[in-house]
Amino acid sequence: MPWTRDQLAQRAARELRDGFYVNLGIGIPTLVANYIPDDMEVTLQSENGMLGMGPFPYDDEIDPDLINAGKQTITALPKSSFFSSADSFAMIRGGHIALSILGAMEVSERGDLANWMVPGKMVKGMGGAMDLVAGVKRVVIVMEHTARDGAPKLLHACSLPLTGVRVVDLVITDLGVFEIDKAGDRPMALIELADGVSLDEIRAKTEAAFEPRLRQAA
Repeated sequence: MPWTRDQLAQRAARELRDGFYVNLGIGIPTLVANYIPDDMEVTLQSENGMLGMGPFPYDDEIDPDLINAGKQTITALPKSSFFSSADSFAMIRGGHIALSILGAMEVSERGDLANWMVPGKMVKGMGGAMDLVAGVKRVVIVMEHTARDGAPKLLHACSLPLTGVRVVDLVITDLGVFEIDKAGDRPMALIELADGVSLDEIRAKTEAAFEPRLRQAA
């Protein structure tokens, strides 16, 4: 069966490492915070000016003035710090964030990413995704394998406006995990399958060229 949203977040959390400064995108990526191992020190950063975010609050803990970049209410920790958005983007652009986990509408086989707009639809702005994919050391994408109409989201080339070119390192979908060589020396590789998902199903739902290099799931 395809992975659920929580299983996707749990798989993405396996990319975390002790001491990492991490930025989580809107949607499924925010759930990754629920799966940070207790024995691992990970500091979450938000583009709107917060370092060291706590878990999502219970109803009686909500502070409407304390939000992340996706406008979700969050909690602070004793180590949390607050600063201007300009300082936050300086951290991102300066290469101080080790990992960003983002959502996507399309990803190409060479690591191009489209995740900020659909032509003809109103958007509030591009947010921080373009800065994140340019300044963060490693970019992991978490998304459903196909669109609502069944169209593939892993493509030869993205059709939507790009967020970045050759920026994606790893794609985790509800069907499997793909590793991308941004230098283009090797084809995109399928390295894991979700439980009960076959290689034939992946091939039928993927436009992008890839080669199977399946590993034993951890």
